[in-house]
Amino acid sequence: MSSDLPIACSLSASELPRRLAELGAIGREGLRAVEPDGVLRFAAVPSLRERLEAVIAAELECCPFLEFELHEDGGGLLLSIAGPDEAEPFVRELIDAFAGTQ
Repeated sequence: MSSDLPIACSLSASELPRRLAELGAIGREGLRAVEPDGVLRFAAVPSLRERLEAVIAAELECCPFLEFELHEDGGGLLLSIAGPDEAEPFVRELIDAFAGTQ
């Protein structure tokens, strides 16, 4: 995957920790597993889906080089996060934040 967008997050130094904490809170609420390929599996709860959609929209504002895919599968919500090869540290940071391992 390649992108002409700069690989940089536009959140400020004070905004980033708040965003990561928000991802962690969502993860604590409904993350069921992180698949080996990095796909996040969440409980299929309508309020959780709304929170995920909101945080995805917010992430696309600050990191437009990332791609998110959220869909239902097997009674759960699956979230995939992808980007250009150079964005792998950003992708990993988001996955770790949801999983509470950052």
